[in-house]
Amino acid sequence: MTKKIGILTSGGDCAGLNAVIRAVVHRASLLGWEVTGITDGTQGLIARPPAVRKLTLADVDANVMRMGGTILGSISKGNPFAFPQPDGSVKDLSDDIIEGIKILGLDAIIGIGGDGSLDILNTLTKRGGFPLVGIPKTVDNDLGETENSIGFDTAVSVATEALDRLQPTAASHDRVMVLEVMGRDAGHIALTAGIAGGADVILIPEIPYTIEGIVKKIRAVKSNDRNFALVVVSEAVKTPEGEKKQQEFVDGQKRYGGIGQLIGEEISRATGFETRVTVLGHVQRGCPPTYNDRLLASALGVHAVDLIAAGKFGRMVAWKNRQVVDVAIEDAIKAYQAVDTDSTLVKTARALGISFGD
Repeated sequence: MTKKIGILTSGGDCAGLNAVIRAVVHRASLLGWEVTGITDGTQGLIARPPAVRKLTLADVDANVMRMGGTILGSISKGNPFAFPQPDGSVKDLSDDIIEGIKILGLDAIIGIGGDGSLDILNTLTKRGGFPLVGIPKTVDNDLGETENSIGFDTAVSVATEALDRLQPTAASHDRVMVLEVMGRDAGHIALTAGIAGGADVILIPEIPYTIEGIVKKIRAVKSNDRNFALVVVSEAVKTPEGEKKQQEFVDGQKRYGGIGQLIGEEISRATGFETRVTVLGHVQRGCPPTYNDRLLASALGVHAVDLIAAGKFGRMVAWKNRQVVDVAIEDAIKAYQAVDTDSTLVKTARALGISFGD
């Protein structure tokens, strides 16, 4: 019998998602299977009839692999176990999602997501009894049991390019440039891009800092016959008082934002140096994927289909030691991957004279 598998993208978008979808369709096609794309994550399974589209080889040519975002759409808010209602209450819609899967007659689902999305899908799996294989994607690279997640390499590449562009204008105007990058609660983007982009100061949530520590480094740079300095700040870095810097939006959600501006003002106040702040935000998500993200996405997508063929479910494909492996989804969710403050990259940064403000 022809297998019918579903695929969805959930959580925040990132570069490389379409390359995963392409790989899944190509591998499934070689096995004679059908692939159903579920639109807008679990939202597509709540709709009646379920919001889906059949995916064929004609839908996933090489051009799709070059595209950022996701051709299936995604959703990054609204827990299906407590979904917000117009009157302010919440409702458990998990049974609707499970019913949607049964309506579609799917033999298995491939879910592409971060720790939050995979946790939700895994819980739904246990409740509904449907087979699931997970694929890790997050620009934050904080999902455990995998060395890299889809989207991280591209986000770092964008942040590094931003530093490359900020350096000449900083030098032209004798300025300190502060770059705020994404990272949720982990500083992987800031750390990696900061080293690659020649930053003088890198601030990450895993290493406490002081304004005095930052200023000390910037003064040292300026006294060494250099008229500019580069500072990279992860959005999750707390204020000097230890508080999260967040903004509340009209929909009531609170999101990280503003720590770069605060740091810039503190630097300017303490040193008198002209300071400018750049916030990259979603620019790190929406661009074409790097070749590394395309390769990773292709390898993980193929292996996800092979796991279904082997009858191995409740697993997440992962990248370890330059090859694809699979791990239990629960293990990947539990093993949160923050920056190890004793890691090779942290030691490398310190050896290069980069300050963490501590």
